[in-house]
Amino acid sequence: MRTRSSSQPTSGAVRRPQNSALGTGLRLLGGRSHSRAELQRKLARRGYSTDEISSALARLSELGYLNDQAFAEGLVRVRSASRGPRALSAELAQKGVGRVEADQALASYSDALQLAAAIRIVERAYGKRAVNGYREMLDRVGNKLLRLGFSTTIVRGACRAVVAGTHQLGED
Repeated sequence: MRTRSSSQPTSGAVRRPQNSALGTGLRLLGGRSHSRAELQRKLARRGYSTDEISSALARLSELGYLNDQAFAEGLVRVRSASRGPRALSAELAQKGVGRVEADQALASYSDALQLAAAIRIVERAYGKRAVNGYREMLDRVGNKLLRLGFSTTIVRGACRAVVAGTHQLGED
């Protein structure tokens, strides 16, 4: 059984975080990028005061480490291979990114990129099965693509491209 060392408080005093909010914020941002709201929630959960959090967030923004626009663009770039714009927009909102920043980040996700991502998902989901027609493919993978945030136009286009075999544009 371990005993308490004499350096630890024995009274019922409130434990203060040992690191500064700025140091903790830097450490969290060193692991991965965060939105301002996300970092604020994490620092509050760790017991920092509102004043400490706001001054740390201001300093991190001033230093260029905390930028919601860059966070949103990075998330869209990474997740666009497996999600449509609707799902990405919802994820950005859940992470506390503002509507303007989210819209600007999603502007780079063109219809052609969405179609290419949807085609890759259809090919993975449908696998090596024989293609018996557009309707069957749409029934099998259409709902999955819709759940992943793709529009019905992109879903139909991806299924048509795979059925027609036109999805192999760069493989001539």
